[in-house]
Amino acid sequence: MTQTPIPLFDTIDFILGQRPSSSLSTQQQTDYLVSRAFLRAYEGSQGTFNSYRREVERLLHWTWSIAGKILAELKREDIELFIRFCQNPPKHWIGVKKVPRYVEQQGERIPNTQWRPFVATLSKSSHRQGNLPKTQDFELSQGALRETLAILGSFFNYLTQEEHTLLNPVALIRQKSKFIQKRQGPIKIRRLSQQQWQMVIQCAETMAEENPHLHERTLFMMSALYSMYLRISELSASARWIPKMNDFHRDHHNLWWFTTVGKGNKERQIAVSDTMLKALERWRQFLGLTPLPSLADQSPLLPKIRGKGPISNTTYIREIVQACFDRAIIQLRQLNLIDEADQLMEATVHWLRHTGISEDVKIRPREHVRDDAGHSSSAITDKYIDIELKERHKSARNKQIY
Repeated sequence: MTQTPIPLFDTIDFILGQRPSSSLSTQQQTDYLVSRAFLRAYEGSQGTFNSYRREVERLLHWTWSIAGKILAELKREDIELFIRFCQNPPKHWIGVKKVPRYVEQQGERIPNTQWRPFVATLSKSSHRQGNLPKTQDFELSQGALRETLAILGSFFNYLTQEEHTLLNPVALIRQKSKFIQKRQGPIKIRRLSQQQWQMVIQCAETMAEENPHLHERTLFMMSALYSMYLRISELSASARWIPKMNDFHRDHHNLWWFTTVGKGNKERQIAVSDTMLKALERWRQFLGLTPLPSLADQSPLLPKIRGKGPISNTTYIREIVQACFDRAIIQLRQLNLIDEADQLMEATVHWLRHTGISEDVKIRPREHVRDDAGHSSSAITDKYIDIELKERHKSARNKQIY
């Protein structure tokens, strides 16, 4: 219990060459190898791999060092104890910043001693005010708990199919409600108000006019993230996906589409609006290209400012978007729109996707928005529809107490 855990699994690029530590027992090494095989099935999706690795790593550490068992011995009661443990882990299991699991040392990858299975975080606005997270700030949200149970359920399904375990102990937890609170009504979607978005896009346009070299790409990014509901991983280059100019293409009806590879490594086509097409034309004109791409145009959609090749650093994209948010916050404060400015301080890149979807479900068929957004079902898209919520509040606004 007092020993600080070390990372077990490296990144996608290095996990194949990893071997279980010689300090593990033979049975623990078997657990390690079957877990590694499970994780490798998700090598095609960086985000999914990272999420599954996090949960499997936590479970293995708890199973071996806290429960004193191996995976095949875990029962329903053990999983419930593990969930309780995740809700209140010991302080030496909690970090205060995200760090790489492994570091290079003399040509060898070794575990990073600063890594911890859990990380305490602060709200974005609190962090920007200079506050630092503390281990006592750690809290496992309801969303994180749901994700943990879902991932462990998939993990034990795999173990059962591979005959590594006899039963799925997660599936035997009948009353998950003792961990997961039931919610009445729709989940609140984190998005910008119309006033905030108008200020943000106006600031992006102003920045592009003041410094085209830096901010024409800012304006194009903001337009694409909002208009096409893109995730940041769909705008940046990676081993599985490099956005290129000819991902914008015209069909035989003379309609424009954008092809992307999104969550779960799924390819989808997004309908391109006329305003988005104009944003593309402006961006290509700045780059010295023809107004619209041909099928043969393999050039990067977002080339680096310096050097060759596409932008692959998501942190860089986040910084560009944040610079635009920061300017909008200043403008809102100058207009004495303090609440709007304070709320915008919490915004992230992903809010632009949520905002674009939320605005479009007001005017487009939800099935069209669903397919452009890459939602697996209309039920997910329905979460963005808040018309009934507004009507409900409207009917309650004038109720009298006296």
